[in-house]
Amino acid sequence: MEGLPRVQTSAPDRDFKKAFAEALPPLTAQEAMVEANRCLFCFDAPCTHACPTHIDIPRFIKKISTENLLGSARTIFEANLLGATCARVCPVQELCEGACVLGKEHKPISIGRLQRFAMDRIAGRERTAIVLAASTGRHVAVIGSGPAGLSCAGELARRGHSVTIFEKRTLAGGLSTFGIIAVREPIEIALAEAQMIQSLGVKIETGAELGGNLSLADLQQRFDAVFLALGLGSTPALNIPGEQFIEDGLHYVERSKLDPANISRGEKVVVIGAGNTAIDCATIAKRLGAAQVTMVYRRSAREMTAYPHEYDFVKKEGVEIRFLTQPMRVETHDGHVTGVVCIPMELDPSSAGRALARPSGGPEFFIPADQIVKAIGQQKPGLAAMLGLQTNGGFLRVNEHFETSLPGVYAGGDCIRAKNSASTVMAVQDGKLSAAAIHERIMRQAHG
Repeated sequence: MEGLPRVQTSAPDRDFKKAFAEALPPLTAQEAMVEANRCLFCFDAPCTHACPTHIDIPRFIKKISTENLLGSARTIFEANLLGATCARVCPVQELCEGACVLGKEHKPISIGRLQRFAMDRIAGRERTAIVLAASTGRHVAVIGSGPAGLSCAGELARRGHSVTIFEKRTLAGGLSTFGIIAVREPIEIALAEAQMIQSLGVKIETGAELGGNLSLADLQQRFDAVFLALGLGSTPALNIPGEQFIEDGLHYVERSKLDPANISRGEKVVVIGAGNTAIDCATIAKRLGAAQVTMVYRRSAREMTAYPHEYDFVKKEGVEIRFLTQPMRVETHDGHVTGVVCIPMELDPSSAGRALARPSGGPEFFIPADQIVKAIGQQKPGLAAMLGLQTNGGFLRVNEHFETSLPGVYAGGDCIRAKNSASTVMAVQDGKLSAAAIHERIMRQAHG
């Protein structure tokens, strides 16, 4: 891309497979058995309530303990068709494992790793664990093949509906494929899960973009219902001098998964932002061999949107985090980045809700860098106005049934997440609940 720093792009002398291997190794059969037998199999289990998709966790763990892995997978699939992804990327420390009763005085059950064990052991045979209803003759269009779209499509397929997913990119999987670091979810897992949804009879058409070669009006004519899983837009601009030399964090993560040997690599890297994507970018830079990686964030640790366990993880990777720091301009020499000029910030005590940052009045300071990456969130979905859909704070507005302001058009995932934090597991749940609402609507119409 024109204007980006000319840092090293030849394959570094590193073992990429090892550098980007999953953070936690898979459990062996013996380890899984021992861990499963630690579970107390609680009645009305707190872990199940803490799971956004409400997987019956004690039940699937009990089946692992009796070596019934197919039954364990069936239990997971009853609540969550994207069990392999969620086992890897869910913030289990904040959800199911965080609610485990053993966590109060002992070590919580490794629920995420046990779920991954069950999913990995039946990989390629998932279809045997999912029962499909007879065909209803009804057709639903799903726009977007990220977690929300795949979940909705799979849930509709097992209710007997014919589903076509339209995906604008060349690969399915959305954020799981392109936007989550391989340390948490390898691209092979994301693509395999999309293929599993296809095995349920779902069609996936790539290179199909709403607002491009697809029109919503046409889809409404051709299908009984439409589900929008649009995700979010691009990274917003910082609007600072020299921004053309800053790399986009989403593209940086994507390249680390699709072409890690040719990703740009700096020795001193600055990552702007403090969310989970910023954590991923800093981790990538470190594992590519950067001698120094510094994250800068204009607020304090309390306001950062990254999960606490991710914050702890990146500190252990050797990443420095400088809070109350606002980039002002990028410095270059002969077309090469030399660093970023920043100013110190302070929190406005009078701000309501999330604390706002303001310049403290202190002097500018310089952070040396030969590569700068920004990961400051994503813009709201840009299609709403073009489609004539009502919004809420820039997000698509939906009712309690996930129906938008256009009858028969539903939406879920990050594109509706005006409240609460966006996450893969919440997107999966949105897709599941939307599928139930769509099913009820079209079957009601079918029966007059």
